[in-house]
Amino acid sequence: MKKQIVIIHGGDTFGTYEEYLNFLRNFEIDIERYKTSKDDWKKWLRDELGGDYEVITPVMPNKTNAIYEEWKLWMDKIVPALNDGVILIGHSMGGSFLAKYLSENKFPKKIGGVFLVSAMFDYDDDGNSLHSFSLPDNLDLQTEHIYLYHSEDDRVVPFKSLENFKNKLPSAVVRIFTDRGHINQETFPELISDIRNLN
Repeated sequence: MKKQIVIIHGGDTFGTYEEYLNFLRNFEIDIERYKTSKDDWKKWLRDELGGDYEVITPVMPNKTNAIYEEWKLWMDKIVPALNDGVILIGHSMGGSFLAKYLSENKFPKKIGGVFLVSAMFDYDDDGNSLHSFSLPDNLDLQTEHIYLYHSEDDRVVPFKSLENFKNKLPSAVVRIFTDRGHINQETFPELISDIRNLN
């Protein structure tokens, strides 16, 4: 049986619908980005791990105006298809979601590892909070194998988020970068290495 990996992508969340509309009004479209459609490490991860792993990348509900309860309902539907030893990866707000979801819900399967990549702890660089994704005081990711990744030059999620996660998850393995931004690069060899080295 292939080992499973679930990757939860990031998103944006707002306190009110008007805040969301203001975001849409003021957001600057990068048309060049839409022309190139470069993939980040998520597709690469699937290609690199080959036939040994089953990489699952669900599209969570309305990532542009995400609401925790909606994401929780979606995750609840995914969990029955997962096997013991599943590896959970959350990028950006996806990491925040996993931290909250696992801390507030008994996961019915054994978790092989949890990897939080550029995860937001409380506020982003613009001062926006996690709103419905706000983390509980006590974090319990229900596994001994926790990895935290963050880059000092992240312009989306402040680097201080890593320190906050380290304080709440003192046994986590921490990987700090200086030049990866929000870790949207096309490859992520450190992540592959850590996945392969899980016990």
